[in-house]
Parts: sequence; C-alpha cells; structure tokens
Amino acid sequence: MEAFKRNEQPFKIAVLDDDPTGIQTVHGVYVYTDWETDTIREAFRDSGSLFYILTNSRSFGRIQTEEVHRTIARRLLAVSGETNIPFLVILRGDSTLRGHYLLEPEIMEQVFLEEGGLKTDGEILCPAFFEGGRYTKDNIHYVEENGSWTEAAKTEYARDKTFGYRSSDLREFIEEKTEGRVKKEDCISVSTELLESGREDSRLDELLLSSKNGQKIIVNAVCYSQLERFSASFWRAVKQGKWFTVRSAASFVKAISGIKAKPFLTGRELMLQRKTKNGGLILVGSHVAKTTRQLAELEDSIHPYCFIEFQADAALREGGLEKEAKEIRKRAEQAILWGRDAVVYTSRRVLCRAGGEESLSLSVRISEALTSIVRKLCVSPSYIIAKGGITSSDVGTKGLGVKKALVLGQAAPGVPVWLTGKESRFPGMPYIIFPGNVGTDQTLRQIADSLAQERMS
Repeated sequence: MEAFKRNEQPFKIAVLDDDPTGIQTVHGVYVYTDWETDTIREAFRDSGSLFYILTNSRSFGRIQTEEVHRTIARRLLAVSGETNIPFLVILRGDSTLRGHYLLEPEIMEQVFLEEGGLKTDGEILCPAFFEGGRYTKDNIHYVEENGSWTEAAKTEYARDKTFGYRSSDLREFIEEKTEGRVKKEDCISVSTELLESGREDSRLDELLLSSKNGQKIIVNAVCYSQLERFSASFWRAVKQGKWFTVRSAASFVKAISGIKAKPFLTGRELMLQRKTKNGGLILVGSHVAKTTRQLAELEDSIHPYCFIEFQADAALREGGLEKEAKEIRKRAEQAILWGRDAVVYTSRRVLCRAGGEESLSLSVRISEALTSIVRKLCVSPSYIIAKGGITSSDVGTKGLGVKKALVLGQAAPGVPVWLTGKESRFPGMPYIIFPGNVGTDQTLRQIADSLAQERMS
C-alpha cells in the first residue's frame, strides 16, 4: 500500500471501545457496533469529528483481539486513503487498568507501519476517568473508594482473574505487562505539575516532540483542565507530523475532542423518548462488590420492582443456561406487561476459581444467556438498563441488534445512554449502560426510581 499521507484537513477521531462504557463522557456522537468497511466509510463521511466503534474486545481472547484490531487498522487506512481524511485512533480501555492493554496498541502500530507507512513516535497511556473517581498523580493510578484514594493495585480490580496486575505505578505497570521489555526508566512521564504550571507550553511541546520509536508516555491528571492543556500540546505535535497511539479511559476522549459538559439526563427526558406504560427491564451481570451493594440498595426502594434471580450455576448443567433463560424471560415479560420494572440479576456466587480465558469464557456464556432474554422478549419495555461491561455489550449488539446508536448523554456520572437506532429490536428506546464499577451505592436506585416515577406519573 502507498504510504499513508496526512494533510491539513481536520482529523477524524476513531475511538475503539473495548466495552460499551467508553461513551461515559460524551454526547451527540454515534457509536457503531461493527467495523465493516461500509460502516467505517459512513463514519468518515458523517459531519462529526468523533465516532466510536464498539469492539467489545475485553470479552475476547488473545487471538480474536488480534484479528479484530488488525482488520480495523487496515480498514481505517483504506477509508482514510479513499476520502483523503486523516485520522487518530484512541483505544479506550478500562479506568482500572483491565483489558488487552499491551496487545491492542501493538497490533495497530504494526499494521499502521507495515501497510500505511506510519511509524509510531509515542504510545500514550492515560487511564484517568474523573467522573468515576480515577486519578493519576506522581505516576500512581488511584481509584476513589468511599471518599478516599486507593492505589489501583490494592483494589479488587487488580485481582481480576483475566487481567490482573501488581503495580499501581504506571511505569512499573508497563514494565510488568511488557515482561521487562520496556523498563520503567524509559517511560516519559507528563506530571501534573507540568500541566498545572503557568509556564509557556514549550516545555510540554518539547516533551511530546522528543518522543520516538513508540516510547511509552504516561499522562498524570487529576482534573479536566490538566487534560485540556495536554490536548493542546498533543494537537500541536500531531500537526508537526508526530504519530501517536493512545490508550486511555473516557476522560481523555472528552478532552481531546473538545466536547463540552452537559447536564445529566432526567427520568422525564428519557421517558419522552418512549411513551408506554410497560415496565422497564434491568439486567445485572456484573459481580464486582459495588454492583452487589447497588443491587441491595435497589431492593430497598419504595417502588415495586420485580426481582428475578438468574441462577448462574445453570451453566454447570447441560442445556441449563438455555432452560433458565427461558423461564426467566417469561417471568420478566409478565412483570413488564403489568407495568412493573423487572430486575434480572445473576446469582452472586463465583462459579469459576480459575483465571485467564477459562473464567472469561464462563462469563461470556452467562452473558449470552442473559442476552437471549432480550433477543426473545415478546413485550416492549419502556427502557433497558444493563449492568456490567460484557453484559451491556451483548445486550446492545446481540440482544437489541443495534448497529448505530446516538449517545444522548449520561444518566449519572459515568453512566451513558444510547438511543437505539431504527434497525434495532426496540427502536427509539433509551438504553442505559451502567458499568459495574461506577457510581455510589445509591446510583442504580436513583436512576431506576426516576424512570419508574416518571413513567407512572
């Protein structure tokens, strides 16, 4: 392929999202659930500068992740060449450092170099997600828990059976994940002090312009003003010909694209999208401790939710998941028709103590069973809330059949809302994507109660 050429046109920002929660900070943009060439071509021709492609790669094994990202990289190059529109890729990943951090950028960089002539100067790592209480300072990544900052490696997320890690210091995290191929002292660190300094931007500009050979660049940030300052220098470096790969959480996307904040969506605003007296459907697949606490709070609501437990141990019996899903679907349909909100939640027991892809495979199978409830639902709910990354992706793509959705905004900090497209199973329905590790213990109840109250008014 002829070497990819950048020009002076505005860049298209392609955000490859490893689960559906990455739209937590944006609104008024489209998210696509496939990466066919025609889909990417449509995204490039759209008037907006930013679009999302939901890869859902956090639920993939290594081989599938590599195949998907290699394919997308090739198609981005091809469409960019057709349209003569340059692009930037952001690999949106988990703010608690889970996912295929190393593999995804390596594959994209390889294709861009070999088939597009684009040599990566720097690889940016920026896991800050302020709405969810994720901050990086002095190269240490923190998760806010109960009003205090906890080092990421000391949280339950670091013990993830598939994507666990030992280091909160992002320099050491990189060295750990690269198995020593990249030494911590070889990383470039952009400090919060530099981003807060009143100096001219030249020092930060020089730091980015000095990067070469895919050098790892850690962006410390505890607020949006810091990311906005970094973004300004970033764009100046890009215009001077530097090529970066970005691995980030959701806050970086908002800063780099210049999207302004918008008030949280109210129950009234969401229910205006869909006039019906039918109840809603809440699907809870996530097993993190925060989700379990949020579920317990929902049970204390004054509204008459219909709680239905999905017995996850059905996965241990031949045909058990299919039978369980069918029975639960019938109970949920009845509740929805009666005007009650059905809450379908997986049993809280951990079935698989093994790690790696075995644990991931079991989670995917259970999620697929939950998804089948939506796919075969014979009544139209007023809304759907899906709790958990794998669950929300499967519900959106396989259950609802969404190909293209408009991001309306957020129902609460870090809780995005899709408006389903005309091609979906339930067109024009608010679909609320609720990450397992986001919100206070009361957030799920607050959102659900607001919807229930508005629907019944």
